Amino acid sequence: MSDPLPSRTGPVAAVVVAAGKGLRTGGSVPKQFVAWRGKPLVRHSVEALVEAGIAPVVVAIPQGFEAEAAQALSGLPGIRFTHGGATRQHSVRLALEALEQDAPARVLIHDAARPALPQAVIASLLGALDRGLAAIPVLPVVDSMIRGIDDAMAEKVNREELFRVQTPQAFDYAAILAAHRAWTGEPDAGDDAQVAASAGINVLLANGDEVLRKITFAADLEEQDMTRLPRTGMGFDVHRLVEGEELWLCGVKVSHSKGLSGHSDADVAIHALVDALLGAVAMGDIGDHFPPSDPQWKGASSDRFLAHAAHLVREGGYEISNVDVTIICEAPKIGPHKFAMREALARILGIDSGAVSVKATTTERLGLTGRGEGIAAQAVATVVPR
Repeated sequence: MSDPLPSRTGPVAAVVVAAGKGLRTGGSVPKQFVAWRGKPLVRHSVEALVEAGIAPVVVAIPQGFEAEAAQALSGLPGIRFTHGGATRQHSVRLALEALEQDAPARVLIHDAARPALPQAVIASLLGALDRGLAAIPVLPVVDSMIRGIDDAMAEKVNREELFRVQTPQAFDYAAILAAHRAWTGEPDAGDDAQVAASAGINVLLANGDEVLRKITFAADLEEQDMTRLPRTGMGFDVHRLVEGEELWLCGVKVSHSKGLSGHSDADVAIHALVDALLGAVAMGDIGDHFPPSDPQWKGASSDRFLAHAAHLVREGGYEISNVDVTIICEAPKIGPHKFAMREALARILGIDSGAVSVKATTTERLGLTGRGEGIAAQAVATVVPR
């Protein structure tokens, strides 16, 4: 291993290779533009790169499919297109050349055929570049390995020395551009790590992820990952009504003689919704992320908690499909505020208000809410794979 290098900071760009014809999936449209889990295949990984703050993202596309590419990635910032070459290696070089004026410090090179791109893999790769000029995500080989000759077993291969290589692969931009320009090997290098290695660059290994599997055949496009079905979570919370506090419900300040008591602004409806979202993606509850024992959350606005929960949902590979909040109290009247509450929740969550429901009910003057001692809320949230 080479000696550690100083931390390599500066702009990060990306190249997404989507220039193939994808013939093995069938059909007349290349697989990168075919819908997978509700979106064009190429959009999934490009969205992940954009979410990570990477820009620009240069997408290498096939000649004659400019309209399909533009439609597949419409609305995403920092996207550029370049036509690919005859081989993957040629396509990558053309995309890297298109970044020369930007002169990024680092670049990720990714295959559009690997749509599910976790943020943790991106972070791991960029962290590895603090120690070298190149890094690739890998997975261990778990099956026994042999070498075969003439349809017969020849010898065992040590699987501890073998790894499955994935993309994106991360590089110092200047180093990988120079390596591609100097490449004199086979017409197609296979991947960019091989190009880097041919130039004498030490390629470091980072943790990959099983979800980064490659979509190759038509069956892959149709396959439903049973761990990636829509998921639902529910939440419940209650806070005491006291004199001298403001009353916040669903991110809206409501005029009332009393307010809710709590470590933060005690927005009981948002707290229930945060738990519902975290429950949907199995990421604990609000207390795990914002413990009341932590003084930094004293008096904090609950919209920060909700925005963080929404971020965790998306980081986990899901989108918020819809949320439903029920506020339980005798007073104040919720009806006049429901529209503003729906709009506020939609803004915080980054979704359409049509996917947000806010309702109210009473307990017929029974219990603590019926006696006006507090306000309770319950929430249900459904998330779907991105």
